[in-house]
Amino acid sequence: MQHALEEIERMPGIGPKSAQRILNWLLTSDKEVAHRLADAIVDVKESIHLCPRCHAFAEEEFCAICSDPERDVSTICVVSESRDTDAIERTGTYQGLYHVLGGVINPMEGSMPEDLHISDLMARLGSEGTQEVLLATNPDVEGETTASYLSRVIKPLGIKVTRLASGLPVGGELEYADEVTLGRAIESRREL
Repeated sequence: MQHALEEIERMPGIGPKSAQRILNWLLTSDKEVAHRLADAIVDVKESIHLCPRCHAFAEEEFCAICSDPERDVSTICVVSESRDTDAIERTGTYQGLYHVLGGVINPMEGSMPEDLHISDLMARLGSEGTQEVLLATNPDVEGETTASYLSRVIKPLGIKVTRLASGLPVGGELEYADEVTLGRAIESRREL
């Protein structure tokens, strides 16, 4: 049981209590449940790979977005992780392509620009007719560092570089907003 708990705890976001709950569920479930879960995990590992164009997860040679002829090829949205594309896609407002960096610049953790898929992005910019790069990294120190670095290396190519606006959430109240969020909302204000 200890070995199973240790392996479950290695999953992101799963601590000791969650691991114990998952293991208890597995132990009290039918044996078939465990086999289906194990088969699904093995199947995912064997059938999913990184898209050679954008580095998002793909089942075919290229991911569904890169394979879609209806997408706007003039815009590339740069995200840190593949899961970020899912969040943006759920909005239904972005119709361009993506590029997944595979992390962010974080010297404290040993993650430098050469450790990310930046060279692949630069190659795409030189060959795909990109007119705009939307930087959609998280608004934290590492995300801002990454966005700043990318902006510095992309702008000399004559490509428009934009950043996701940040500010107050819909339904939020000003009195509860922190200073950084409120400041960004003011800086990102738009004309009505």
